Amino acid sequence: MSTPVSSIRNLGPAVEEACARAGIRSAEELRELGAHEGYRRMLLCGTRPHFIGYYVLHMALQGRPWNDCKGKEKEALRTRFDQLKSEVSRSTDKGRSALEAALDAIGVIERPKRPS
Repeated sequence: MSTPVSSIRNLGPAVEEACARAGIRSAEELRELGAHEGYRRMLLCGTRPHFIGYYVLHMALQGRPWNDCKGKEKEALRTRFDQLKSEVSRSTDKGRSALEAALDAIGVIERPKRPS
């Protein structure tokens, strides 16, 4: 039996809807993917990037209050968030749909060959 994503402390209906759009149907699946990969999938499916949402997801999956993220930990998460945002932006800015970008990210569609 699966548990709703919104059953995780500090994650509500909006995160649950974003997860569903990304194909993440349960709290168990989100925990298995982890916060970074889960958020990446949400971005690929149209969720607008927002650093607070990113670190809240990390804190929630660790069972910590959302505002527990501070100092060096928050700085490290900010660096990872910025890298993720840049990566997703590059993969979706090629004039392709979010689905095509997601398929490309997991290696399902062939990347175009670069001229030599």
